[in-house]
Amino acid sequence: MVRIGLLGCGNVGRIIAAHQDGFTVEALFDRLPDHAEELARICGAPAFSDFQEFISQDFDICVEAASVLAVREYAPKILENGKNILILSVGALSDSYFRKALLDMARKSGKKIHIPSGAIMGLDNLKVGQISRIDSVLLRTTKSPESLGMNVTTRTLAFRGKANECIKQFPKNINVSVALALAASHDVDVELWADPEVDRNIHDIHALGEFGEVNIRIVNQPCPDNPATSYLAALSVLSLLKNLDNPLVIGS
Repeated sequence: MVRIGLLGCGNVGRIIAAHQDGFTVEALFDRLPDHAEELARICGAPAFSDFQEFISQDFDICVEAASVLAVREYAPKILENGKNILILSVGALSDSYFRKALLDMARKSGKKIHIPSGAIMGLDNLKVGQISRIDSVLLRTTKSPESLGMNVTTRTLAFRGKANECIKQFPKNINVSVALALAASHDVDVELWADPEVDRNIHDIHALGEFGEVNIRIVNQPCPDNPATSYLAALSVLSLLKNLDNPLVIGS
């Protein structure tokens, strides 16, 4: 049974803690202590207001469900304390210097950095880009204006450009673009649309390469109480944790 420490006790953290299948939550931490204490009452794991006390607890992997800023602040400390880490806010790794430093630390400590599929599908297949030519990857994401902090009455282009630039402007909304770039080892072109007519998060992925062509559309239900995050993102964390100890490995 995998033992986890949960960093971030918001909406996604509550979903993870409420579905302990193949893993157990052993410790909770949030920069807002009230959030951790509330989740502790629900799931029974102890809440900690001090990060060092939290990371010193006996668990195998720290699951980050907080923010890009939280990854930058705490991920190095997690590895330094001999813990594996699962990063949901993968946008933090768009910074190549930070990513290299984190990977170097993981190698030296013999620990793993796990990236779940998040709000999309197809990451396993796009990893062929690490061994075969990929010519282009486009992510076209459509969300409600509210989730993007916008007030528009018609479909509006909020951003067009590269993934590492988009995540700077929308750090809570477009982590999937960075996950795609890391998987494919290729720049990802991003179009981010605000559409008042949609009530779900839509991701269209188009990739061309030596392998052929792929077109994927994912239409996600937003997380309860947090329209900026797709429910599938939380489910992908649960799936990864459930299968960490599985002797049958499916996918590349």
